[in-house]
Amino acid sequence: MVCTRPDIVHAVRVVSRYMSNPGKQRWETVKWIFRYLRGTTERALCFEGKNMVLNGYVDADLAGDLDKRKSTTGYVFTFSGTSVSWASKLQKTVALSTPEAEYIAVTEASKEMIWLQNFSVN
Repeated sequence: MVCTRPDIVHAVRVVSRYMSNPGKQRWETVKWIFRYLRGTTERALCFEGKNMVLNGYVDADLAGDLDKRKSTTGYVFTFSGTSVSWASKLQKTVALSTPEAEYIAVTEASKEMIWLQNFSVN
């Protein structure tokens, strides 16, 4: 069985930026997330069965960030038709061509897919 909690994705993404030095306000937000999770332990997307299929979709632009000329990677993975993992982020290096930007995006998405496959087996 595989379970996920898309209801907390945004809150976790925001506070994770500040975890090296969270400060009082961010730490209060983290505690709120934990209290929310404790109160909603029965709420999760859970998957089990024989025909569970993991699909991935990935794309990249070329130098979409006008200031740094970096490309953006975007991907989404679905498990039995439900989104379970997604990202949209600037690439770490400056790609010199569309194929290079796409290659970087596929590499990042492949790492995520391998992790998801290993996670879903357990």
